[in-house]
Amino acid sequence: VLAAQQTPPPPDWFQGTSDAVRQYLWLFEEQVKSGIEDLLILSGDHLYRMDYEAFVRHHRVTDADITVAALPMDEERAPAFGLMKIDDAGRIIDFAEKPTGEELQSMKVDTTVLGLSADRAKENPFIASMGIYVFKASAMLDLLEIHFPDANDFGSEIIPGAKDLGLNVQAYLFDGYWEDIGTISAFYNSNLALTDPNPVFSFYDRSAPIYTMSRYLPPSKLLECEISDSIIGDGCNIREAAIKHSVIGLRTLIGENCVIEDSMIMGADYYERMEECELMPGCLPIGVGANCVIKKAIVDKNVRIGPNCQIINKDNVQEANHEEDGYIIKDGIIVLIKDSVIAANTII
Repeated sequence: VLAAQQTPPPPDWFQGTSDAVRQYLWLFEEQVKSGIEDLLILSGDHLYRMDYEAFVRHHRVTDADITVAALPMDEERAPAFGLMKIDDAGRIIDFAEKPTGEELQSMKVDTTVLGLSADRAKENPFIASMGIYVFKASAMLDLLEIHFPDANDFGSEIIPGAKDLGLNVQAYLFDGYWEDIGTISAFYNSNLALTDPNPVFSFYDRSAPIYTMSRYLPPSKLLECEISDSIIGDGCNIREAAIKHSVIGLRTLIGENCVIEDSMIMGADYYERMEECELMPGCLPIGVGANCVIKKAIVDKNVRIGPNCQIINKDNVQEANHEEDGYIIKDGIIVLIKDSVIAANTII
C-alpha cells in the first residue's frame, strides 16, 4: 500500500493516479531489477472481489502491454463512467470520458467478445474502466519516464496515450459487484448496504474470504439493547441503546438511552484511561454520551459526543462545511470529523 506523501523532491501531494506511481517509481525500478515482469496497479477506494490471478493470466495470454479491468455497463449508467471501445480481439481502440448523445452511442461494443453471455451483452452494450491495471513493467516505466513524464492520470492520459503509441492495450471483463467508494455518499451507502439480509457484497464468502487485521480485542458487550439490521465490531460497550440499520465500529462506547439509525460509527483507535480523559474539558470521553440521537451520519474515529446531543440534520441541509465545529454535511449526510469534540446538548 503506497500512501500519499510529501517529499523533497517532489514537494507536492499525489496529483493523480499515474503521478502517485511516478513518485514511488524508485520502488518499482528495484522490483524490475529483481526480475519482476508485470505490475498490478490497484486503487485503494474500490469495493469488489476479484481473482487477480485470472486477470494477470489474461494479460499474459494476450501478450498485452497494458490490460484494463472493464465492467459491463447498461445505457442508463454508462454516461457516468469513462468508456472504452474494443475490436474483435478485445484490444482497446478508443476511449470516451463520460460521453452523452451520439458520442455515447458510438461507444457500444459487442461484449460477448470478452466472455459475456449473449443476453447479458444485450443488456450491457458498454464497458467502463474500473481504474485497475496490469502493466508490463518495462512499458509502464517507459510511459511514465519517457513518453508522458508530466501526465498525472492513468485513465485519461497514460492509457489513451499508450493506445495512440501503438501499444497492445487489452480489456479484461469483470462481471461482478464493484463500487467506487471515493465519495462520502458512496462510502456511506456501501457500508450500510452490508447490513442488508442478503447484501450484494458479502464478507461471508467461504470461497473468497476477506481478512482484516487481528487486533485481539474482547467481544462486544451489549446491555439491554434493541439492535436490528446492524453490524457490531469487536470491543464495543453499548448500554440500553436502540440501534437500527447501522454499522458500529471497534471499541465504540455508547451510553444509556441512545438511538442510532442509518449511521456508521467508526469507533476508536484505542481505549482511553481516566487520566487521559481528565485532560479534556469536562472529561468528555471518547464515544457517544447518554441520551443522544444520531441519524444518517458518519462518526469518524475518536470522536467525543457529549450527552443529550442530536445529530439529525434537523434543517435537512445538503451541503455545509463546519470543520471548525467538528462536522461537515455532504449529500445530506452528517460527517463528524476524526478526533472532534461535540459538546453536550448540541443539535445539528
